[in-house]
Amino acid sequence: MVDIDSLCTDLYDEHASLDEIVLSLDQEMWDRPTPAEPWSIRDQISHLAFFDEQATLALLEPDRFNAGLQRAIEDLQGFMDAPLEMGRALPHEEVLGWWRGARTQMLKAFYEADRAARVPWFGPPMSLASFISARLMETWAHGQDVADALLIEREPTDRLQHVCHLGVRARRNSYAAQGREFPGGDVRVELKAPSGEQWTLGESTEDIVRGPALDFCLVVTQRRHLADTALQVEGDLAKEWMSIAQAFAGPPGPGRTPGQFRPPTT
Repeated sequence: MVDIDSLCTDLYDEHASLDEIVLSLDQEMWDRPTPAEPWSIRDQISHLAFFDEQATLALLEPDRFNAGLQRAIEDLQGFMDAPLEMGRALPHEEVLGWWRGARTQMLKAFYEADRAARVPWFGPPMSLASFISARLMETWAHGQDVADALLIEREPTDRLQHVCHLGVRARRNSYAAQGREFPGGDVRVELKAPSGEQWTLGESTEDIVRGPALDFCLVVTQRRHLADTALQVEGDLAKEWMSIAQAFAGPPGPGRTPGQFRPPTT
């Protein structure tokens, strides 16, 4: 059984890592564009704050969350834009305070939740462990946008294991998001963790993705194009999946164009 307390600690640490980056930024830097055009750093943090609030709502008041989900489906663009507009109307210090408050309440709800809970979300309902992992993945991915906007490299940690796990489990969803039929089969993923440990998922001997765990996470969160990573991909199933991979729920993102970022140096 997954250790929920340990998972919450990893999420807390991921929050703290991003908080440390944005804490010292001035007003001008908060409005710097990120690669996720047209979002600024301010927009990235506003998005996280809003969806951390939504996560708490989904866990504690699922009926209210589901009612709001139906309204969101009717006006998805308006739903996504609302937190950005809210954040743009606030001083950057208040945006940071909003996110801090939202994530604190969310973590409290996670610590106190029934370990067997199924949590509704914008895709299929998830187990509590997968739901917490998904929030960590979102925090890490939007944090990558912030880091890229500031032209800084973050030191990867073994918290990436949660992102890798979600990326593999979301293989079927990657096809659904594209409106494509899932081909089935198995893809083995062999990744080198930041700590040097080897992570292996899947058993195929023909379809294989191997390389740095960081690069795999960058591809499945669509923060790097596959061509700008050190990943090695073998087999038709693996190549097709890596061309559309997304670890997040919802419609496919625009991804990144080849050459938009330099290949990793490690």
